[in-house]
Amino acid sequence: MKLRIHGGVGEKGRTCIGVAHGTTRLLLDVGVDTSAPRGPGYYPAISPEELAATEAIIVTHAHEDHIGALGWCLANGFSGRILMTAEAAAETDATLQAYATAEERALAQAVRFEIIEAGKPFRLGSIAIETGRSGHVVGGVWCHLSADGRRLGYCGDVVPASPVFAMDAMPPCDLLLLDASYGEDRVPAWERGLAVTRWLEAQPGGAVLPTPLSGRSVELIALIDTPLAIHPSMQAPLAQQIAATQWLVPGIADELSRKLAGALLWREGDKLPKAALLCHDGMGLAGPSAAALAQARTEGHPVLLTGHVPKGSPGDALLAAGKAQWLRFPTHPTLPENAALAAANGAPVVLAHSCDAATARALARSIPGLNPAPKPGDIIKI
Repeated sequence: MKLRIHGGVGEKGRTCIGVAHGTTRLLLDVGVDTSAPRGPGYYPAISPEELAATEAIIVTHAHEDHIGALGWCLANGFSGRILMTAEAAAETDATLQAYATAEERALAQAVRFEIIEAGKPFRLGSIAIETGRSGHVVGGVWCHLSADGRRLGYCGDVVPASPVFAMDAMPPCDLLLLDASYGEDRVPAWERGLAVTRWLEAQPGGAVLPTPLSGRSVELIALIDTPLAIHPSMQAPLAQQIAATQWLVPGIADELSRKLAGALLWREGDKLPKAALLCHDGMGLAGPSAAALAQARTEGHPVLLTGHVPKGSPGDALLAAGKAQWLRFPTHPTLPENAALAAANGAPVVLAHSCDAATARALARSIPGLNPAPKPGDIIKI
């Protein structure tokens, strides 16, 4: 097998990994980089000729840095199969509405997705593929590919010890791509969660918490014990995620349902509630968070950012102006967790995705076998 990097290694965002064996060509994820302006740096570094020769795209989950370029691929030569879980398929259009052009979204709406199930093996040409629950979101999977005795593991986005989402162990690999979104962060999840809850307890007048619609929103609902509010557009998607109990840690669904049922509802134009207001997206680039952050800025209402904040986003502007605070709420592995994943897997070669080259070099000091050099355009033989 050969691996070609089209994005997300040596950089953060636009995650896209090409895999080839014999005549089989496929892509793992097709994300966009929300820190880049719309243009070449926003989309994966892949040519129309390469897209035309690709027989399938496997999407690990429906976050923009993994699926946002799906319509762009269709507009630029790709005409093959598109595979993802049913839950990811259900979320795809909302993601493309926020991060793709109208033309790109329409192209994706016109194609039929093939549904895969976590834990059910399948084949694409000469490549055998296994998937498992990633612990990151409902419907999120990692991918394990094998051909001629060589094995590739691609984490996508994972959370090894989420209190909400279950993660399955990945089989051994010859090359493993780790989710290095958090770089050298060593702070454990419980400590991060405690900091968020203490901050919220100190905001009796409420606060705005922009958050992705899938994944982190559900984890924040589990965490928050102060009054909770959401935008009405989030009710059904959150209820669907909570109802998908096969993706959850056993016993958590009832608590999540109870909290969701008791959440206040906030609409654009309403007074900001005296509650922790969850609204998507996580950056103020799209969805009701755009209006909520603008209103919070005008009124001096507290804002807490808990995830990745792209440069130039409304969330970034609030941080720069001192009108928002940032406390990471973990939805990716820490450095110790990644080191443990690599050690347990036994892969002799490790790559870091979703981080820049400097971060990868730092990680190489703690994760044996990690090669920090690869970047978009590079080809690696497995």
